[in-house]
Amino acid sequence: MLRTRERERRPRSHPTKGRVPLAALAVVSLGVSGCSIVHKVATAVHDIRGNKATIDGFTSTLSNQPPKFEVEYTTTGSAPATVVYAASPPGDVAFTDTQSGASTPSVDLIVNATGEYACEPPQSGAGPDSCQKFPPADKAQEENIYDFYTASHWVSFLRDFALAAGFAGDKVSRSSMSVNGFSLSCVDFVATGVPGTSTICTTTQGLLGYVKVASDSTSFEITSYSGSPDPSLFTLPPGATVTTVTTTTS
Repeated sequence: MLRTRERERRPRSHPTKGRVPLAALAVVSLGVSGCSIVHKVATAVHDIRGNKATIDGFTSTLSNQPPKFEVEYTTTGSAPATVVYAASPPGDVAFTDTQSGASTPSVDLIVNATGEYACEPPQSGAGPDSCQKFPPADKAQEENIYDFYTASHWVSFLRDFALAAGFAGDKVSRSSMSVNGFSLSCVDFVATGVPGTSTICTTTQGLLGYVKVASDSTSFEITSYSGSPDPSLFTLPPGATVTTVTTTTS
């Protein structure tokens, strides 16, 4: 009887001994996955902050563009050109784009107190230029042409990129270079899936000095600068004929 009782007191073997319950496996798996997600988010936040600090330091100088200037750029690519961009308070703006080898600009935009105009030389090569005057509603379309050369365009672009680059794990860095006698401060970055490095530089005056986007074959660099733009840039060509563009609504 004693032996029988002793046998009865022996603990029975548990069917799950030596095994990890499914619920425990799920918790462990979730924990590992959760740690991975937390790590990725923490890395992205770190990258975003680092990129934002780098880009903010750069755009702070780019945002200090002088109100009055005349700057000339040369572009590269399949259609090299000379670009002149000028501004003078309170609202005068001039922008010309002259293709290499041409004597007259293919794009000639003038903004002054009387309105905004797009001018072009006569097709025959003789006679006055013809200019179109745009109503306020259509000004944005013409402004998009020279927006690429404005500081505000690239400030907005870089701030948006800082966020996207952080989540993609891209790195943004600062550098310096010299172009045509101008000392430039630059920001460099590589976009995920896009070969090559993109570079945007500013002059000590706060103007764009050099832009090369890796995915684009065209770049532009500063060739001259003046703090006193020629007043004739903001006036219509002598004898120009003006046609007012009207906006029709349906």
